[in-house]
Amino acid sequence: MLITAATSTDEAQRGATVAMLPVGSFEQHGDHLPLTTDTIVACVIANRLATTSNALLLPPVTISCSHEHEGFEGTVSISSRTLIAIIDDVQSSLLRSGIKHLVLVNGHGGNYVLSNIAQEANVAEHRVALFPGREDFRVARERAEMVTTSSEDMHGGEWETSILLHSYPHLVRSTYSQNDHDAPQRPHLLITGIRTYATKGIIGRPSVASAAKGQAALDSLASSFSDVLKVLTG
Repeated sequence: MLITAATSTDEAQRGATVAMLPVGSFEQHGDHLPLTTDTIVACVIANRLATTSNALLLPPVTISCSHEHEGFEGTVSISSRTLIAIIDDVQSSLLRSGIKHLVLVNGHGGNYVLSNIAQEANVAEHRVALFPGREDFRVARERAEMVTTSSEDMHGGEWETSILLHSYPHLVRSTYSQNDHDAPQRPHLLITGIRTYATKGIIGRPSVASAAKGQAALDSLASSFSDVLKVLTG
């Protein structure tokens, strides 16, 4: 289930001190993955973490900073200013409810501003965690025996396709086996966008994805998060 079905009574009984906010996007993922892929990935991770940490699971932010994908049909973005404002409002509302710890579960690599949000929020005390981090991804790929790196597998490739094959296989179209595209060097991505390097929108190797890799990656992330939670709440 992507969005929590918990009631207010359920949350009163839970008494959570940590909230999970999945942050996704609404952007192209070639012809084999849905526009909602990043939101689905963020929700799958957040659901797993919330279950093991007894956290308040929030509904996802479904549109974010996808400007590098504009020009592809279906992609919709909001400004970084708007994303900052949304998360700031969520933090303020949670504080009024007595929850001061927030975990931003990011499913879209283009949401660079989330790092700044976390840095600023943690100046006085530990308030916000951004997960997964680079090392979390690296370890998860290794444990899942993925053959690509995060840099090689930037968009719609082995990682995302594996997560969906495990969690929502009916959303993955059979063309994933034919959509590999290598573009290891992308020096002007922030200027020109992704279309300059991938006319079909995919950078990575979805053909080597599998449900087993997706499950192993999620298991690894759940393990890595325990240390993040200790630091955030300790």
